[in-house]
Amino acid sequence: MAGNGIPQEQPLLASFQEEEEEEPRETAYESSEKIVVVGIDESDSEENWGRVPPFSWKKLWLFTGPGFLMSIAFLDPGNIEGDLQAGAIAGYSLLWLLLWATAMGLLIQLLSARLGVATGKHLAELCREEYPAWARIVLWVMAELALIGSDIQEVIGSAIAIRILSNGVVPLWAGVVITALDCFIFLFLENYGVRSLEAFFAVLIGVMAISFAWMFGEAKPSGKELLLGILVPKLSSRTIQQAVGVVGCLIMPHNVFLHSALVQSRQVDRNKKGRVQEALNYYSIESTLALIVSFIINIFVTTVFAKGFYGSELANSIGLVNAGQYLQETYGGGLFPILYIWGIGLLAAGQSSTITGTYAGQFIMGGFLNLKLKKWIRALITRSCAIIPTIIVALIFDTSEDSLDVLNEWLNVLQSVQIPFALIPLLCLVSKEQIMGTFRIGAVLKTVSWLVAALVIVINGYLLMEFFSSEVNGPMFGAVVGAITAAYVAFVIYLIGQAITFLPWQCVTQQKTIAHPES
Repeated sequence: MAGNGIPQEQPLLASFQEEEEEEPRETAYESSEKIVVVGIDESDSEENWGRVPPFSWKKLWLFTGPGFLMSIAFLDPGNIEGDLQAGAIAGYSLLWLLLWATAMGLLIQLLSARLGVATGKHLAELCREEYPAWARIVLWVMAELALIGSDIQEVIGSAIAIRILSNGVVPLWAGVVITALDCFIFLFLENYGVRSLEAFFAVLIGVMAISFAWMFGEAKPSGKELLLGILVPKLSSRTIQQAVGVVGCLIMPHNVFLHSALVQSRQVDRNKKGRVQEALNYYSIESTLALIVSFIINIFVTTVFAKGFYGSELANSIGLVNAGQYLQETYGGGLFPILYIWGIGLLAAGQSSTITGTYAGQFIMGGFLNLKLKKWIRALITRSCAIIPTIIVALIFDTSEDSLDVLNEWLNVLQSVQIPFALIPLLCLVSKEQIMGTFRIGAVLKTVSWLVAALVIVINGYLLMEFFSSEVNGPMFGAVVGAITAAYVAFVIYLIGQAITFLPWQCVTQQKTIAHPES
């Protein structure tokens, strides 16, 4: 560091101050794949190394992309089913909760982006480096299970859409096989660069928006009820399960891992504090815009089913499998049959979420295991991990709507139990100064983040208690569930203990030299 206190060639973050690693590190993107943002190569004088460049619409456009890929997890078939059930059973009364759940999801995703931008590493990589071998193996297995569970729901959603659009000609298992081919779409688009992949997802989000907006126009929900639902909190004992589902299904474990990797697709000079802060600012704007779009789409779905089915005898029986037929019977054909509009929107939701699941799987596997594999091999492995069990599931559960509903409940449980294994490491890492340097979160943001994480974990814990209280029968099964629960709670306590270990005053003594601006 020069005498004027300005760093010359030291990286901003402590994680980049070690000597060259003995082995090459798996990275989210190669240097040649990253997008060069306008101004990134401009020379900054030593005096203004920490200055944030002025806002630029062109730069915002170049930074736009990762947030919209992240937002697809808020629009997957699991969320769509949660929306339609909330609308059918609770009417407009849970729209306020959907708004606040989206806001909580935004906070968590912004922390994930902050981690990726500030460190140049994604969450899976940092978990591999920061946790002992046994703990990171457990975290990896849990992340893979969460991803497989999510992918099964998404692939089944796509297969249902294909069956709708084919008038029932294509069975569920065949729809799963067709959906599996999206792996090749992903590999094809990757060859044309990150922006081509992002443009493809933007088209799919646009298809969802148009399809569900068309349904909204056909149904003509009450504008007054819609606004009251968003602005006036209401919650009754009758709708508590739907309320818990609305919050629980928006926070996806694999999405937390995914976003911390996606933000590394842009070149950011982490030697300059101003450049890092600039990237964080643009990512915050585009992620917020992306989740506003996803919130509006979720509102379209919820209100359509609130208008058509709230208070009816069908409300408690409606699900992803029979929703299209019920819509057709309720709203009729119109200019274009609403059944097919629903199928198109559902197909776009399923296809986009399965491809982002493949993307997330590559980062999770590569980060935790530090695998240096060709992209097509990693994509094939991660796709097979989800598709093979999904085909088995489709063959077994393609007998009735009730069996698919039971499957969906078990998959929701699988998602719920994984939540702490993404949130707790994320909050632990973004709070550590030796990892984040000057970009570690402050006391207020840390408190709010932990409260949000605690709320999400408690809500998902409630889902688990409700589910197992009705499903656990017999002393043997109860003993097994009890033993697994004890091990689960012990590991969660261990993760929380690791977070407490790295308190701010301890970080000061443990950290290596970090480039700070002089205060």
